[in-house]
Amino acid sequence: MDEDYEFVDRSPPSFERVNDVIKVADPKGFNPGLIVLLLVVGLLLIFLVGNYALYAYAQKTLPPRKKKPVSKKKMKKERLRQGVSAPGE
Repeated sequence: MDEDYEFVDRSPPSFERVNDVIKVADPKGFNPGLIVLLLVVGLLLIFLVGNYALYAYAQKTLPPRKKKPVSKKKMKKERLRQGVSAPGE
């Protein structure tokens, strides 16, 4: 099986074009995709840090929430469950 190759001493023309493209491609600044990614990550980070700051500020300054008043009927049921008789019975 003696095969004669046309490109024995050099690479095929399709690969030569690829090598030229690789050699010509010089870095010309930031990739636009990278800029968008950095912008989105930066905005997300600012949003999260701002939310945490507001949460911490609210925890310090706002008074604690008032609990809902428990109805007399529920109090009576709870006392009966615990075994304590309700007053007046």
